[in-house]
Amino acid sequence: MILAFSVAPNGVGPAGPATSESGSVSHAVAAAVKVVRESGLPHRTSSMFTEIEGEWDEVFDVVKRATEAVLPYGSRVSLVMKADIRPGFEGELDGKLERLERAIDDTQGKSAG
Repeated sequence: MILAFSVAPNGVGPAGPATSESGSVSHAVAAAVKVVRESGLPHRTSSMFTEIEGEWDEVFDVVKRATEAVLPYGSRVSLVMKADIRPGFEGELDGKLERLERAIDDTQGKSAG
């Protein structure tokens, strides 16, 4: 499975306000991403989501621990998830992008001819 998730604090927690005047939650997100990186599972972080690939239980364990890492930064935490569950497939974090690029190349080749 590939799971994309975004986790962010809201409110004020023991570590202080969840955001600075600029609205940044970078320290809280860094705590979550550190958990993902230490998991050893294939992952990718972009400006809005972190994607992680693995078996159901191991992926959800990492998401739970990443969410717990954000808890000190606010009085509550927002978690958004989207999953692609495709039993029997591995390496899809990159595989899906490779197929997309081939499809784009195929489309460009047809429109150029």
